[in-house]
Amino acid sequence: MTSRRDVLLSGITLAAAPVASLAATPPPATAKIVADEYWADKNGVRLWVYRKRAEGSEPRPKLFCVHGSSYSGKTMFDLKVPDRPNYSMMDHFARLGYEVWTMDHEGYGHSQKTAGNSDIQSGVEDLKAAMAVVEKAGGGPARLAFFGQSSGALRAARFANQFPDHVDKLALDAFVWTGKDAPTLAERAKNLPKYQASNRRPVNREFYRSVFTRDHEGAAEAMLGDIVADEELKYGDSVPTGTYVDMTTKLPLVDPEKVKCPVLIVRAEHDGIATDEDIVGFYTRLPSPDKQMVKIGGLAHTAILGVNRARFWHALHAFLTMPGRVDLEGAKGSGKGHA
Repeated sequence: MTSRRDVLLSGITLAAAPVASLAATPPPATAKIVADEYWADKNGVRLWVYRKRAEGSEPRPKLFCVHGSSYSGKTMFDLKVPDRPNYSMMDHFARLGYEVWTMDHEGYGHSQKTAGNSDIQSGVEDLKAAMAVVEKAGGGPARLAFFGQSSGALRAARFANQFPDHVDKLALDAFVWTGKDAPTLAERAKNLPKYQASNRRPVNREFYRSVFTRDHEGAAEAMLGDIVADEELKYGDSVPTGTYVDMTTKLPLVDPEKVKCPVLIVRAEHDGIATDEDIVGFYTRLPSPDKQMVKIGGLAHTAILGVNRARFWHALHAFLTMPGRVDLEGAKGSGKGHA
């Protein structure tokens, strides 16, 4: 943290300016967004890693986006929709001045398909392998902000448990802690024997359409399921079962008391993956005093591709650019005294 003495000596008033944050100077509006592709190695498994950034000066704050159970990193975070601008979360945050990363987990997208089922712990190990790529590209230790969506939120939070030195800030959307009374997981559990019998599950166009209607049919544009299907079915007609099995048999997979960094939890108005009570229980156990929980109306499970995605992006950007904290001097009071 930044000391009070350092701030005062610098002549900056505490109320007027941030002392430290992940804020970046946005590049010019005309700056070109460039993409880079890399490969990480996880004990012989090839993993695809992807970066986008605006051309311009370095350094930039880094944001690593972690995908969920049913589609890969580029589809989730860099989707191109015909005749619709601003669907790519990676482009949006690159224009705000971030260096934005994602990857395809084992068995998804461009990454190698293996006999494994790509469960949550496998995803943690994928992220660890990707850190070597981030370090090499950046020329220094990889410590950055992470954002995870759905089972990607479980991957990212568990990664923060196991590798806290890599995680500066953690943002979670469509997160689930214990799974108690979660409608989506109760429905998913009905098919658990099928998921346990195979390391991959079939996906098709109807499935991808259902992703955007199961919580609220108006939360995303009607054509989006078909656009996602067009992208994902290029990689095959199945995805790994590991996260589905974990989310119905192994929760909780994250210990909130071991997440030491600042945390943002975004809760969509319509999302059956967890209950509000489950998320509040996790939030109250987070030890950092720098934690936020935001519930946003007009969003459903896949908030980053919804019609109100700009509201989600706003909350995430505000969290990432929160001014750094000045540690307080003196003793904490009892709270008693003049009312």
